[in-house]
Amino acid sequence: MTTQTSTKPYLVRAIHEWCMDNNLTPHLLVAVDSNTRVPMAYVKDSEIVLNLGYSATKDLTLDNEAIVFSARFGGISQNLYVPMQAVKGIFARENGQGMFFEIDTDFKNSELNADDSEIAKPNLGKDLKASSKVINKKPTLTIVK
Repeated sequence: MTTQTSTKPYLVRAIHEWCMDNNLTPHLLVAVDSNTRVPMAYVKDSEIVLNLGYSATKDLTLDNEAIVFSARFGGISQNLYVPMQAVKGIFARENGQGMFFEIDTDFKNSELNADDSEIAKPNLGKDLKASSKVINKKPTLTIVK
């Protein structure tokens, strides 16, 4: 018996098409690992949400293995690569309707490679400590004339 392909890429394409047909903005929830190429400055808790609308992407390809496209972050164009196994969900920004997926244990256990220089990987422990200091800081008001 042959191994069947996953239904995930087909469902991702279907929800993307449904969003576009209904003038909704498709967003992709991605679990980031060493195989995922996204701008790390926008990753929070090892996840990133990406706009997959045609106006936000260039050369968008949704195939059975990965989602590949270019997008601008902070005015700089970047090439993104999201393996299909890293996709946690696809949904419409306007109403939250979509589909979410379980991430397999092999993917959860993969680690970030520090030697990838194409897109910098943060030191997660250091960043978490720094971000917790910012979160715990009390807000202040400044009068501007």
